[in-house]
Amino acid sequence: MQRVLLLLGALLLAAGAAWPWLSKLPWDRLSLGRLPGDIHIVREGFSFYLPITTCILLSVVVSVVIWLIRR
Repeated sequence: MQRVLLLLGALLLAAGAAWPWLSKLPWDRLSLGRLPGDIHIVREGFSFYLPITTCILLSVVVSVVIWLIRR
């Protein structure tokens, strides 16, 4: 558990240090968050977004990383 917390802390620290460069990336052109299977409903005065596929993909990636750390 200590290794996981240290790794998460290091990742957050690295993301915080890289934030000036990360904020300049064209996020609307990156495919993560707009994958096939994500639900996006737009009506007049209403917008709903449910990233099902993105959540499943992130869950698989996090599970593999945790599995590799615990090995």
